[in-house]
Amino acid sequence: MADRDAGGPAVAPGGRIALGIAYKGARYHGWQSQPDGRTVQDVLERALAEFAAQPVSTLCAGRTDAGVHALNQVVHFDAPVARDPFSWVRGTNRYLPDDVAVQWCREVETRFHARNSARGRRYRFVVLEAPVRPAIEAGVCGWVFRPLDGDAMRAAAAQLIGEHDFSSFRAAGCQALTPVKTMRSIEVARRGAYWRFDFDASAFLHHMVRNIVGCLVAVGSGRQRPDWMAEVLAARSRDAAAPTFPPEGLYFLGPYYDPAFALPEHTPAMDWLV
Repeated sequence: MADRDAGGPAVAPGGRIALGIAYKGARYHGWQSQPDGRTVQDVLERALAEFAAQPVSTLCAGRTDAGVHALNQVVHFDAPVARDPFSWVRGTNRYLPDDVAVQWCREVETRFHARNSARGRRYRFVVLEAPVRPAIEAGVCGWVFRPLDGDAMRAAAAQLIGEHDFSSFRAAGCQALTPVKTMRSIEVARRGAYWRFDFDASAFLHHMVRNIVGCLVAVGSGRQRPDWMAEVLAARSRDAAAPTFPPEGLYFLGPYYDPAFALPEHTPAMDWLV
């Protein structure tokens, strides 16, 4: 959970630590460190280094693109100094910008790996359906001006459930070793003017969620029929799919692990998000 739930004895130097991180992606060039230093990993590692008074390198559960947000990104590192979990949360947050914050801290077994130990990952895409573009929610939701058909989108999404080769939804620069992933669920729901697309899969390819949402919107707006989604999937070609949807409404809800690790899967911002 949040800072108040991050108590416990001090983690000895060399002990492995897992952190849950929330961030707005609008000002950053994605998660992964880059020479210009304008990534979430860069600002997090600078803050950790300030708090620990020595360099700290992190590994994350899933790299996010520029403009993509996260509510429970999980990272791990080996503690360079002795600090209790509560101090890692509050101390690191002291040095972070206001759009990045550590949500929780746990000591974990040394076999834990933020990426390799994950059993699955969840994303949510929020899209406003309105005749005019967002203003108050600019940068934190997607936008369509054509009415969308929820039943048509749900019928299209159902064709992606299961283990498939998702090459049609893969960015050209994707570095994943295989395009075969297991999509466990896709939920399409509406609340007022906002559509929510929830994805749960074993793992995701680069741009996979944004490319699927682009196809779902094409179906929902009537430009394509629902069974077109099966044709796109079978083509195993990026050229068969719709254009990549913009990133603003995409949220990495986080990974999930074996319950034995006892890591939080919920953060307060999840109650705020539509």
